[in-house]
Amino acid sequence: MPRNPVKDQVAIVGVGSTGFSRQGASRSRDALVAQACIDAVRDAGVGKQEIDGVCGGLPRASTVVSMLGLPEVTHYVNHPPPFGFTIVDAMNAIHAGSADVVLAYHAMYRSPFVSRSAASDPLRRHLGWAGEPIGRPWRTDPEQLEGSPGYAAWASRYLHEYGVRREQLGYVAVNNRTNAADNPLAAMRDPLTMEDYLGARMVRDPLCMLDMDVPVDGADAFVLTTAERARDLTDHPVLIHAATTGTTAKNDEDQISGLGHHGQQVVAKELRAKSDIWVPDVDVYFPYDGFSFITLSWIENVGWCGEGEGGAFVESHWEKEANRIMIDGRVPVNPHGGSLSEGATQGSGHIREAVVQLRGDAGDRQVAGARSALLTLGGFFFNAQGLVLRQG
Repeated sequence: MPRNPVKDQVAIVGVGSTGFSRQGASRSRDALVAQACIDAVRDAGVGKQEIDGVCGGLPRASTVVSMLGLPEVTHYVNHPPPFGFTIVDAMNAIHAGSADVVLAYHAMYRSPFVSRSAASDPLRRHLGWAGEPIGRPWRTDPEQLEGSPGYAAWASRYLHEYGVRREQLGYVAVNNRTNAADNPLAAMRDPLTMEDYLGARMVRDPLCMLDMDVPVDGADAFVLTTAERARDLTDHPVLIHAATTGTTAKNDEDQISGLGHHGQQVVAKELRAKSDIWVPDVDVYFPYDGFSFITLSWIENVGWCGEGEGGAFVESHWEKEANRIMIDGRVPVNPHGGSLSEGATQGSGHIREAVVQLRGDAGDRQVAGARSALLTLGGFFFNAQGLVLRQG
């Protein structure tokens, strides 16, 4: 039985978000981060002098400390996406005593290679991935499998091995768009039908434009502290019940040994062993959807269904009138719209929505009686992550 001494000992007490746009932000990436962080600190009800930990992606944590004028910080670090890495670090820092109140942030900022509008912005033309100055060029030649080509190759293998139809990938895309309609932060809120999905431009067979996450500008931020301190701040703290990350050897896009052995299986096994809450108990589910195919794989690996059965599973749990997936008629999937419709938040949007749902603050998309959430973030290769959150 894996040790989990941090279980229910750390809480998320504040959230902030700028919302997400494909139309071009009027502010810099750093300005977006500053807004999200300020909103999260205000939401938590703490003073900036209480924040002694800062962690996130870009910009550097030290830059955020300076931007916000934080007096003294004892823990500051940067992590690659998805955002689960940052939450796990913040949780462990608090539990270890490296910090008492941690501000965690994540920014999305479109670089020229991900959209025409970003490429036409003279202030972004010199930027590479995630808004940093260009160093190593991003490879896009057909001989390599980095990024989306790798997922297209494995998705093709998956459809071939298990007889999954493209329509079953389409259920993921349509579900997320339906859910995003009730999310004012989402970038893509127009209705989407299965006919729209099947008619969308193919990028790399079998993945079309609507199978891939949406590049956006925006930022999310969170405030975390001890469960004890959280109870003084709010009547609705959200506890981190269990968290883990996982990978395997041969974790490059073209090197994993097969669909049956990669980071998702590691995360599912470890998270299940650490958690008192699992699939039969959760009220809302957040599988990663950087590509629609990833969602089906997570559904299988956490045990909602068997290997290769993810497509049939979402089809059998499709509510036609509502135009969405409802597992067993009660568990919604990515009620905020996920990466495919809210925007490519690299997991921060999934975590934010889980917190909002468990606090009962989700408005028209609120899941009645939501007390626990399962989040399975990241893909196959080097970034699989899992969280179980519950009401405090």
